[in-house]
Parts: sequence; structure tokens; C-alpha cells
Amino acid sequence: MAINIAIDGPAGAGKSSIAKLVSKELGYIYVDTGALYRTVGLYSIRKGIDTKDADAVTATLKDIKVELGFVDGAQHVFLNGEDVSEAIRTPEASMGASNVSAIPAVRTFLFDLQRDIAKNNNCIMDGRDIGTVVLPDAQIKLFLTASAEARAERRYKELIEKGEKVEFQDVLDDINKRDYQDSHREIAPLKQAEDAILVDNSGCNLEEGTKLVLSIIRERL
Repeated sequence: MAINIAIDGPAGAGKSSIAKLVSKELGYIYVDTGALYRTVGLYSIRKGIDTKDADAVTATLKDIKVELGFVDGAQHVFLNGEDVSEAIRTPEASMGASNVSAIPAVRTFLFDLQRDIAKNNNCIMDGRDIGTVVLPDAQIKLFLTASAEARAERRYKELIEKGEKVEFQDVLDDINKRDYQDSHREIAPLKQAEDAILVDNSGCNLEEGTKLVLSIIRERL
């Protein structure tokens, strides 16, 4: 039976960065579900579609093929054959992901892909509703969080390092806006599963956060 580890939490909490390192250490496949929603959002943005327009976004799903590839343990996301792993990491794509993730048809569209990967592989999957909806029977569930200011600071530095021109306040505003959207959406809102372990890594750097999560997982494997 495959071992599944679910990591949920708000935007910028370090889920993806930590999950990547932990999965490599454990030899598990890493699945960034947020990347899947970002890809659907990116497609809509490129087509000039309002990502909040459920009918318009739903109509595009028949034209979208999303695939995950793993190269040297690193996840790559493909949109109709194009590697969009970098293109989906902009603030615009992030907000687009938040918007399309509230659309039931989009969640259904991506649900089977996520479940199939988990069924056939030892994996660490991160997102907003992994422990509550996608993998409710995961052997280990974590809810990784940090203060909005700490998360905005991390995202700001990440974007600056990529050469993007952004203001810290704008990044913080986006974080707060996305937190509200993700936790108040009707379908599968962001929330901590009852049996999930709360991990606050506000004061941790990436290495410290990874060690903390790894120690919690190893205690329970």
C-alpha cells in the first residue's frame, strides 16, 4: 500500500519548498497540486478569460491537457506539451489559481489525476484541501503555516531574486487577499483537517522548516 503524506496550508507557507526537500530525503514522489491549478489559471489568462468566470473557464477545460513529469526528482508541469513550470510562478498566475480552484468543474478535472498519482506511489502532496478532500485517508497530515508578514517576505525575496519589480506591500496584500479567497470559497475551502498536525514555521528558514517537518514525519512512519 502506498504511503501518502498530505501537507496543507496557506500561500507562501513554504509547503512546496519543504515538501520537495522532504520527498527527496524520503525517496517519495512530490506532487505540487497548486501547480496544477496555476496551469489551468495560466491557460485562461493567456486566452484572455476572466479566471472568476466559471462558465468561461469550464468551457476551456476540454482544450487543456495537464501533465506532471519528474526529472531527477523535480516536478515539471506541462500544459498541452509545453513546460510551464516557470510561467506559472507569477503573482498573476497565483491569483488565477486561487480563482479557478473555486470552480467545481476545475476541481473535478484535476481530482482524478491527483488521486491516481497517490494511489500508485509513495508521495508527498501539498495544496489547500489535500488532507480534507483529496487524500482524506493519508497516513500523515500536516497543516503548515506562518504569519502573513513572514510569508509575504519570503515571496517578495523570491520574486526579487527572479528579477521581477514588486513592492512588499503589494505582495502582502496579495497574500491576505488569497488567504481570504482560499478559506472562504464554497468548494473545498482551506482549513486544517481534524487529524492534521499544525506546524508554524514563521521563525524558520528553509533548512530549519525542512528539518522540523522531516522529524515530525519520521516519528510517525
